Amino acid sequence: MVAVAGYHTIGVDSLTPHLGAQIDGVDLSQPLSNETFSEIYKAWLDWKVLVFRDQHIDREQHKAFGRRFGRLHVHPMQHSYGGDPEILRVKTTKDSAYTAGNGWHTDVTCDEIPPLGSMLYITETPESGGGDTLFANMALAYELLSDTMKSLLEELTAVHDGALPYLGSYGVAPPDGAKYPKNEHPVIARHPESGEKILYVNSGFTAYIKGMHPWESRMLLDGLFRFIAQTPRLVCRVQWQPNTLTFWDNRCTQHHAVWDYYPHSRYGERVSIVGEQRPAA
Repeated sequence: MVAVAGYHTIGVDSLTPHLGAQIDGVDLSQPLSNETFSEIYKAWLDWKVLVFRDQHIDREQHKAFGRRFGRLHVHPMQHSYGGDPEILRVKTTKDSAYTAGNGWHTDVTCDEIPPLGSMLYITETPESGGGDTLFANMALAYELLSDTMKSLLEELTAVHDGALPYLGSYGVAPPDGAKYPKNEHPVIARHPESGEKILYVNSGFTAYIKGMHPWESRMLLDGLFRFIAQTPRLVCRVQWQPNTLTFWDNRCTQHHAVWDYYPHSRYGERVSIVGEQRPAA
């Protein structure tokens, strides 16, 4: 890690040159001063993924930190988890049929306005090691595309369907005969604060591209998904320790929770923050 200059109330050490930073000098169990919050916010926009180590917080303190950034999101599968509607439990044991997020995705892009960010607080890590989360920079992904591919994608719209993971992969039906969210977003979106262009398709939720034959859409999406998964330059890796909170900008990143620790267990809880506007070109 490399220390980043320009901060006064927090320490910032980069994980890679382009994505991810560890934040020091912050106790999330205590109220944050406006200056400290402003510096955390700046670091979040600059580095997209922030890691806070050695945090001892309860659920209300976790939610209070999330609410500094906006209203808290309720996950479309929350009906199957129960408990606090603003807390998504992320639990994997030897008896789990799957682990949430075990594949490249951006959180809940099936929503009309997907979450702007998510905060995962891990309290139990596998005793054998493993269980890391990979993050990928979708602004950098856009930059690495050829000009020809950029021109093609900037004219396209994709359909993001919650039934794809929640029903198709996890086998959890929506409540009371309802349907999971399904919405259209531009394939190339623009970050509402930084102005960066973002490659905005993901293998978790993106079902097809409008205006194409199915085989054309599948070929293009599969190529983009392989590009994301097979380009290490896009990625930073968060190695979890107990009592670590990681906060990512869901508007410009993807992540992959690596399930490499069977039969051991991992446990955490996540809050997500509702976005202010739907993705736009």
